Amino acid sequence: MSSQVPDTSPRRWHGVHKALADPLRIRLLEALWEMPQSARELADRADLPPDRLYYHLGQLERAGLIEIAEYRPLARGKVERVYAPAVTEPPSDAASPEEMVEFLGSMLDATRADISAAYRSKQAGGRREVDLHRGALRLTDKALAELRGHIEQLTTRFGDHDAPGVWTRVAIAVVDLQDRPPSDTAASESERPS
Repeated sequence: MSSQVPDTSPRRWHGVHKALADPLRIRLLEALWEMPQSARELADRADLPPDRLYYHLGQLERAGLIEIAEYRPLARGKVERVYAPAVTEPPSDAASPEEMVEFLGSMLDATRADISAAYRSKQAGGRREVDLHRGALRLTDKALAELRGHIEQLTTRFGDHDAPGVWTRVAIAVVDLQDRPPSDTAASESERPS
C-alpha cells in the first residue's frame, strides 16, 4: 500500500493561484469552509444561478482546492455533487510575483465586496462589525519578525473553522514601502553621527 504525497511543485501551485485569482471563487471556497454544499446551495448564497457556478467550481476542483465530498440523491433519480474544501490556501512563496499580485487583488476585491455588504446591512438595521485600520510603521527586521509571529499566533488561535461564532474576514497586509537596508546593524551604524 503506497501513500500519495501531495504535489506541491511550483507548477501545481500555479493552478491554485490562478484559480484563486477571482473574488467569486474565493467566496465559494470560504463558503465551503463553513460546510460542504452543492452548487445549488452555493448559488442561493451567491445570488447567482447554479449554471454560472459550475465553471468556477470546476476551476477550484482542477486546482485541488475543493473536491466532491458526496453525491446527494434528488427527485426523479437525479443526483447533485456536494463540494468540500481540500486545501485551505497555497503557500505564497510558490507563486510568481504576477500570480501573487493577481491573487491579492482578488482578495482585496472580495474584501471590498464584504465591506460594502456589511455597511448596507448596517444601514438596513443589521448588526455587522467593520473595523478598518491603516497605518505605516517603521519596522526593523527584528520588529517585522515579531509582528509576523504575533499575526501567526492570532491566526492559529482564532483559525478553528469548527469553532462557534460569526464568519469574519480578516485581511492583514504587511508591505514594505521601500527597500530594506542590508541589515539592521548596517542601517543603525550609518545613522550614527560622525
